[in-house]
Amino acid sequence: MIAPDDMAACRAMIRTGSLSFHAASKLLPSRVRDPALALYAFCRVADDDVDEVQDKAHAVLRLRERLDLIYAGRPEARPSDRAFAAVVQDFDMPRALPDALLEGLAWDAMGRRYDTLSDLHAYSARVASSVGVMMCVLMRVRHPDALARAADLGLAMQLTNIARDVGEDARAGRLFLPLVWLEEAGLDAERFLANPQPSAALSGVLQRLLGVADDLYRRASAGVSSLPTDCRLGIAAARHIYAAIGTEVARAGHDSVRRRARTSRGQKLMLMGRALGSAALTHVLPQPAQLHARPVQEVAFLVDAAGQRSARAQRSETLLAILAQLEARDRRGAV
Repeated sequence: MIAPDDMAACRAMIRTGSLSFHAASKLLPSRVRDPALALYAFCRVADDDVDEVQDKAHAVLRLRERLDLIYAGRPEARPSDRAFAAVVQDFDMPRALPDALLEGLAWDAMGRRYDTLSDLHAYSARVASSVGVMMCVLMRVRHPDALARAADLGLAMQLTNIARDVGEDARAGRLFLPLVWLEEAGLDAERFLANPQPSAALSGVLQRLLGVADDLYRRASAGVSSLPTDCRLGIAAARHIYAAIGTEVARAGHDSVRRRARTSRGQKLMLMGRALGSAALTHVLPQPAQLHARPVQEVAFLVDAAGQRSARAQRSETLLAILAQLEARDRRGAV
């Protein structure tokens, strides 16, 4: 059970840190909304703790220690950690799911770039699909088809974020676009990072990325019908609000260097109305065939992990190897 003061702190974090999710969360039943806000608050704090410091390796290692304490039932004295510890206990949250997020943040700390769309999917699976799958766990849904569609939604949202934040990321020395796509468009990654400028070639890459996201949004929509009745509207709203960010990127000529696309309060209200219609249809239409589509290869491990009923699964060898690299880097930095 989440303590009231911790819950209030989590709500405040999301109210200012994730406007799109905060808007959609209002449409979820309280039995899911409160643990979801706790989950998102922990993920937001974790991301900020790594993203906003210079010693990213040390920040990731500290996050590992915090997760260890959370799963031991002795969280640090932070509202987000205490609230997430309650969620872990109440919902038997498989450790592999937040560990996947940890691995994605470790990739960020290592400054990893992504050659292909598959590589980018693997990253997005960790930093976004892991959260989508955890949301299913909070709804007490662990059917593989529903989990796969939640993972699709996470992928789509992350690709949308990447398309929206190209300029902001480049000015911070980060690049998430597939390097092969940039090369095919005649763009030099290092030259772009040195002087981020919009171009027709870059717009084409972003249009291509958002096309992939749109396909994933369509697959994700098929999963709404597999969710509890009182959860469908909130998830449909999150899907429509995030997809609209991509629409705003397109409306700006796919120029995410000079401006950062966002949706207004009025647009969010309109999109919630659209979500109401699509959620209502799930009650009268048969389940779509795409509900049963195989999961994208890069998210399959999340679907498998969420199906486990033990919160204390072993960490993956890949994560352990990455953490060992970060520990070595952290020790070198301390010398």
